[in-house]
This record gives sequence, structure tokens and C-alpha cells, in this order.
Amino acid sequence: MTGYRQILAVPGMAPLLGVSFLARTAITAAVMALTMYVVLGLRMSYGAAGGVAAALTAGLALGGPLLGRAVDRRGLRTVLLITVAGQAVFWLSVPILPYGILVGASFAAGLLMVPVPPVTRQAIAAMTTVEQRRAAFALESVQGELSYMVGPAVVVLCAAKVSPDGVAWGLGAAVVAGGAGMALLDPPLRARGGTCPKDERGEAEEGGTGRSARRAWLGVDMWAVLMMAFGTTTLLSGVDLAIVATLEEAGQVSWAAVVVAVLGVASVCGGLLYGVLSRSLPTWLLLGLLGLVTLPVGLAGDWPWLCVAVVGTGFFAAPTLSAVTGAVSGLAPAAARGEAAGLQSSAQSAGFALGAPLVGVAIDASVPAGGFAAAGLAGLAAASAGCLLRRPPVDGGRGGRRRWAPARARRDHQPHRGPRREPHRGPRRESRREPHRGQRREPHREPHRGQRREPHRGSAVRGP
Repeated sequence: MTGYRQILAVPGMAPLLGVSFLARTAITAAVMALTMYVVLGLRMSYGAAGGVAAALTAGLALGGPLLGRAVDRRGLRTVLLITVAGQAVFWLSVPILPYGILVGASFAAGLLMVPVPPVTRQAIAAMTTVEQRRAAFALESVQGELSYMVGPAVVVLCAAKVSPDGVAWGLGAAVVAGGAGMALLDPPLRARGGTCPKDERGEAEEGGTGRSARRAWLGVDMWAVLMMAFGTTTLLSGVDLAIVATLEEAGQVSWAAVVVAVLGVASVCGGLLYGVLSRSLPTWLLLGLLGLVTLPVGLAGDWPWLCVAVVGTGFFAAPTLSAVTGAVSGLAPAAARGEAAGLQSSAQSAGFALGAPLVGVAIDASVPAGGFAAAGLAGLAAASAGCLLRRPPVDGGRGGRRRWAPARARRDHQPHRGPRREPHRGPRRESRREPHRGQRREPHREPHRGQRREPHRGSAVRGP
């Protein structure tokens, strides 16, 4: 745990994680709060509530990269003030909006949601060194798991005792308070001074020369990581639905909260253990293991055995999310980390939105256990695709660390061979058969053979 103490000792890290936890808990409970308001306040069906939740999720998926790019260009406080104002207007007006307008307003609220998770990841990357980031991102993933455990549960408990309007206003107040606290902290989003290591592809120089071109970092490697981020959340959201379906078939649906709590606790433990490892593990390997341990979970029929079966899934959940965040932060330069973190949030939001319908179709077509199989296969497919699309790492030399790098970095990372030297051949010797270049070559002459003699034929006058 010494590594976590060093992370929390970084100036500004503890307040950042505290404010981020408050805001993330409120943001993760936004879908549940709108669902409770539509069902209990407007007296409409769960299908209508799903339409509002889908609109909010779609806005989150589309607004992530846009807000991240705005943070890179306009600065953090400007974006936070605009989004905080938008959230205050939306949540104050929720009780007076009709259903049709509420759907459109939920989409707009998703577009202007306070970008707390991507900003937290970007700030962690700027405030820590390369060696500290694995533990720091592990804390961030654990924080996300705790927010998913606490936020929806608090909303459900409050909806049973407080009016739906009060729940909406309270959640909006929490979102506004978290965004305002983040704006007051104003954490650094790029490394300052000597905090940036020199081996990070010229990160310090990039922060001063402007935003790098998108094509320089949004390549095959980044798309592979985003695909694995999508597959991770697809698996996790499908597991939640499969738990409810399995326990409903067994007549034990009241124990679903206990199973989900065990899943969350196992994820927290796995994330903390991953943060203290001496080296990082590949994202595709962690996602593949997450998919493998999820496949047989459906074999457990009763809630006690299901609690035991989901421990493996939870154990690899937070480490996989932490590895995804670390990979995105390592591939994106400092000047574009806001947009890259926004793309990661969009990919994860899309996975949460599509995971439950995908697993629901598998459950309807087979048995509840098929939901766990579908979720595990989705994770394995994403891990396989990420492994096939990834590029070979750049070797940092003997005893050095191996890290991922785009094609341009690999082309530039060539060993120094020095100037090309011709082999020593010594002085050139003249051949006896070849004349000297300065000497005039004589024409070819026939060798001297002497005077030609005619053969003796005798006298021309014949004798008697």
C-alpha cells in the first residue's frame, strides 16, 4: 500500500479524487433518477423510462469527445462553467417538463454533462509520473466501481421516502456541486516543469507547441483500445442483467442486490491488487480473462453459489478498466488527452447502452445462463480484436520497459548505426594487362614473323 500513499501524497490528488467521487456518484445515478421520475412521477411505463435513459446515454456518448476537444482548446474552467450551468437548468426544470420535451432535454443534458471522469483521468496523467500511473489509474477505476455501487442504490432508497421531484433536484444539486468543486480545484491537465519524464515522446514540447494532429495518435492502436473499452462495459452491463434474470427464474430476485454488492467488492479488491503489481499487464489479456471467467457463471442456480461465481468477474473488472485508461493515456499526447479521454468515455457509454439489450436477446432466445455466456463471448471477441489490431511494442533496450507506440514512433526508434563506412581495400594496384589511364594505347600490331619465303618449285626450263 506504499504506492497508494505516495499517490495520495501528490499535491492536489486527494482533493481531486474526493470531488471526483461526489460528482461521479451523482452522474452514474442520473439514469436511475430519471427512471424513477418517469415511473413514479409521471406514472408512465418502464418502456417510456427507458426512452429517457436512452436519450441521456446517447447524449453522453456523443458529447464526450466534443467536450474533451473543447477542454484541450478552451481550457478546463470554461467548459466546466458552461456544463454546470446547463445541468442546473436541466435538473431544475425536470419536474415541469412533459414527457416529449423531457426526452429531448435529456439528450441535451447528456451532451452537456459535466466531464468529470475524463477530466479526472487527464489530471491524473498530468500529476503523476509513468511509474505512478498504474496505481493512480487503479484508484480511479476503484472510485468508478464505488460510484456505481453507491449512486443508484441511494437514488432508489430516496425515491421510496422522498418525492420524485425532490430526488431530481437533489441529484442535480450533487452534479452542480461536483462540477463547481472541480472548477475551483482547476487541476493541471498537462505536466508542468520537471514532472514530465523525458521518455514520454516529447510530451513537454507538445504542450507548448499546440495540439498535435489527430491522425498522429488516433490510429489503429487507439481504435483497438477503444474497442476493448467498449467490450468491457458491454460485458459488465450484460452481467448485471443476467444476474437479475437468473435469480428471477430461481424465485430469489430479492437477493440480486447482495450478488451485485459482492461483484462490486470483488472488483474493488482486484483493482487495488492490480495497482500494487510491479508491471502492467496487456489490456487484451485482462479482458480475455474477464470473458473466460464470466462464461461459466450461469451454471450457478442459487444466490449463494452465484455470489461465489461472480467473484472472478468482479476481480478482473476494475483491472481491465484501469488498463484501458492507462493505454489511452499512453497513446495520446498531452495536448490531445482531453479528446482521447472523451472518446474513451463515449466507447464505455456505448457499451453500457448496448450490453443490456444484447444480453437480453440472448436470454430470451435461450435461458438466463445464456446471458452470462453472451456477455463473456462479447468480452472475448473484443479482446481478440484488440490483440489482432495491436502493433508490436517498442523495446526500451536491455532491462528497459516495453511500451506501446504508434507507427511513427516505431519508425523513429531505430538504433544509431553511425555513418556508413566502406571496407578498407588498400592502395589500388595496376594490372599488367591494363594500361595506365594516362598512357596512350597503341593500335594492335601483328607479331614479327620475319620475311615471307616462297617455296622452291625448280627451274622453269625442263631438261632433255
